[in-house]
Amino acid sequence: MLDNIRIVLVETSHTGNMGSTARAMKTMGLTNLYLVNPLVKPDSQAIALSAGASDVIGNATIVDTFDEAIAGCSLVVGTSARSRSLPWPMLEPRECGQRSAMESEHAPVAIVFGRERVGLTNDELQKCHYHVAIPANPEYSSLNLAMAVQIIAYEIRVAHLDRIAAHQPVAEEEPYPLVDDLERFYAHLEETLHATGFIRPTHPGNIMSRLRRLFTRARPEAQELNILRGILASIEKQEHGKH
Repeated sequence: MLDNIRIVLVETSHTGNMGSTARAMKTMGLTNLYLVNPLVKPDSQAIALSAGASDVIGNATIVDTFDEAIAGCSLVVGTSARSRSLPWPMLEPRECGQRSAMESEHAPVAIVFGRERVGLTNDELQKCHYHVAIPANPEYSSLNLAMAVQIIAYEIRVAHLDRIAAHQPVAEEEPYPLVDDLERFYAHLEETLHATGFIRPTHPGNIMSRLRRLFTRARPEAQELNILRGILASIEKQEHGKH
């Protein structure tokens, strides 16, 4: 359901980009715009460049943090160039559209776009299930924010229309955990690893980053995540019994 798709802009610095993004969204049937700590507030330029999509601007949800914008979502996709320093499960734009259209039938989905100059931080990217990279011309890959939104929004709409045309019923699948539940799991996991001495406070290394990547690839279902939380609770109980 397109109503379950959130387009999230992080710390946008130009109101014109907000308006152009709203226009790109509305042409593809998307209306849920989230603005994370925008450096400027929507103004007359945003309304002008929205070209009739001022309702998307007017109804935008403005939040202070990245976590607030993705709260309650079962799928989060961050736009990013391919990175060697932070390898992560990647989607092509078409795959992103297909997966977003399918999973939005069950729960909210967030597609996140970073700052105009520097994109998303590593911490933000690690909170995404997948990254999506637009395969632009390597000799001139200068896509502005609204262009990137338009490409992804188009792929979502095409996938949505394909599902309608094929009369595909809503898939009966085990639900995936919401990102809120995943963050609680990661906090529980880190706490347990500290308690057992596996992670040393003086030399934590990048263990948690690697574990996040592992579980992101595995994509445990909600029931499977509950089992993992139960295992951690059992380990904690054993540790407390030693003292």
